[in-house]
Amino acid sequence: MTERQQHRRRGAGVAAGVLCVCLAGSGCAERGAAAEDAQGEGAVEVVRRAADALVGARSSKATTSMEMATGGTRVTIRGEGVYNFREQLGRLKVLLPQDPAGATAHRPIMELLAPGALFMKNRGAGVPTDKWVRVDTRSLSDGNLVTGGATDPYAAAEVLRGARTVKLVGDEEIAGTPVRHYRGTADLRAAARKASKGNADALAAAAKGFATDQVPFDVFLDDEGRIRKVRHRFSFVNGQQQDAVAVASTTLLYDFGTPADVRLPDGDDIYAGRIAEQ
Repeated sequence: MTERQQHRRRGAGVAAGVLCVCLAGSGCAERGAAAEDAQGEGAVEVVRRAADALVGARSSKATTSMEMATGGTRVTIRGEGVYNFREQLGRLKVLLPQDPAGATAHRPIMELLAPGALFMKNRGAGVPTDKWVRVDTRSLSDGNLVTGGATDPYAAAEVLRGARTVKLVGDEEIAGTPVRHYRGTADLRAAARKASKGNADALAAAAKGFATDQVPFDVFLDDEGRIRKVRHRFSFVNGQQQDAVAVASTTLLYDFGTPADVRLPDGDDIYAGRIAEQ
């Protein structure tokens, strides 16, 4: 086995280990104009452009929630941090589920998100506390939409580039901000073809690795077309059981334009040893 193959296998094992742990306003005129695009093909295009609107917003704060259900057990993983949409770089603190007694089972995992890569700190399983573990997300069967415990916010938006059917549910509010609620289904293969270079390979991997490449979603867009909330429902086979795992991934975006200076680890700070299985 070549060194590159060993690295890809190590990266896939690390991310799978995380999943294993988880399983144990503008004015009325503008809104009126948006209403003309609220149904049919117009709604599809509005949703497909949501990722571009985020790039225009530069950056934001983000909170994430990932709910997994399998074999009658449901767990929730939560994260919070910042994301730079122009650079496609993010930083999240991911909180793993509590144990049955109510105590936190594991320390928070710090994650840095970058095109084609996921960096994790406090990974445990023999990794020094001052080191990062790097995972090549293109080697993951879900493109890291699931196994990192949080969906990359920009990847979540780019899934919508594959929107096929969309309908307007209605006007709502999120944290006092008027939004339009759209519901539909996205095709991961189509999304991969239209995605940025940083996410194309990962979304293509997800299209092959998920139980189905059709992803139901609910998305809430503000008057500038920016995502305030998006919820995807994935069906993922994690390789440890035959039945698919139902996964609902929710991302909330707010405080657009907030500073989001994300610095990736130097080579000396990345752990190159063997990752113990959990």
